[in-house]
Amino acid sequence: MTARTRLSAIMLGAVAPLVALAPMTAMAQDDETPAELSKGEKRLAKALEGRVAGTPENCILLSRVSSSTVYDDTAIVYKVGSTLYVNRPESGANYLDSRDVMVVRTSINRLCDVDTVQMRDQTGFMSGIVFLGEFVPYTKPEKEG
Repeated sequence: MTARTRLSAIMLGAVAPLVALAPMTAMAQDDETPAELSKGEKRLAKALEGRVAGTPENCILLSRVSSSTVYDDTAIVYKVGSTLYVNRPESGANYLDSRDVMVVRTSINRLCDVDTVQMRDQTGFMSGIVFLGEFVPYTKPEKEG
């Protein structure tokens, strides 16, 4: 047996157990139950009950927004008429705290997925910056009949 053949056999012997374990690892991942939802996710799911997601939009008109709700570490929901627009931030969702105040500065009357929201605590100090994502409209389905 040459040195090269011996090295190949050693390498094959080291890799074989890993290859054999690969299917078991995949099965274990499939059997895992999903992690429990956070408080914010649970509250958001309850708010969206009975609603259907529409096509994501890049912007919403601020003049049409009647209210907004922060769901801790999860999303900001903007109410426009009977539609709820859910914005799951691209970054900074960990700064979303329902006790904080949102500060938005725009030069136009639209809030878009490229905008940021400053989160300020009750004393006015900035607690974080949230980089908005797309706005997903959720509507109640029309009743048939």
